[in-house]
Amino acid sequence: MSSITLQLCDGQQSWLTQRDPRTRVITAVLFSLATVSLDHLGLLTTALIIAVSTALAAGLRPLLLLKRIAALETFMLVMLGLLPFTTPGAPVFSVGALTASEEGLTLALTIILKANAVVLMLLALVGTLEPVVLGHALARLRIPAKLVHLFLLTVRYISVLHDEYQSLRRAMRARAFTPRSNFHTWRSLGNLLGMLLVRSLERSQRVMAAMKCRGFDGRFYLLNEQCWQWRDSLMLFSALTTLSLLVILELLL
Repeated sequence: MSSITLQLCDGQQSWLTQRDPRTRVITAVLFSLATVSLDHLGLLTTALIIAVSTALAAGLRPLLLLKRIAALETFMLVMLGLLPFTTPGAPVFSVGALTASEEGLTLALTIILKANAVVLMLLALVGTLEPVVLGHALARLRIPAKLVHLFLLTVRYISVLHDEYQSLRRAMRARAFTPRSNFHTWRSLGNLLGMLLVRSLERSQRVMAAMKCRGFDGRFYLLNEQCWQWRDSLMLFSALTTLSLLVILELLL
């Protein structure tokens, strides 16, 4: 699970990461909703600055953060290279027979700013939570119990399924399997996925039987206590004030 949770610089806990997990989840959701409702580039830039500042305040390692968003930035660069030339509007510049439009460039920048701001804020507030702690926070926020159970069990057993996959791959390599673009390769990969699904089903049945033997009645009991403090209320109030100001400015501009 440690590979799922973002690591903080020197393992230190900042003021932000010491807040109640429910506060961090609510703040991240509110920030995401407010950011995607913005269209003004200046306000979106402000939202991105807030997200970057929050990530730094949470003590995230900059290099690790860049690695986590590298895939997103690659997609954003592709979109930045395509949208200006495929969206009709006032021409800005031309590259050969292609003409970039002002509307397409604005649309691409808007999407890039929104995506980066939301992802950075989620990484800062939610990505630093342990999966089990996040699951308990979702349960205390009255998220449907089945969704919480599914989340916790997925986090718990995703590494087990990965081990099953690695075991099947080693067995294929031991039989001199070499991937190629032919029917044998596709059939072998299909058999690999089929066996992985079969083993996953068998594992889930054994886990369910073991849980019932231990008195599982269809719900998880929340043993850890999450105490809401005045600092959590202050953080949530500050977030609501800032986000409301951004939305109001969006309506006025």
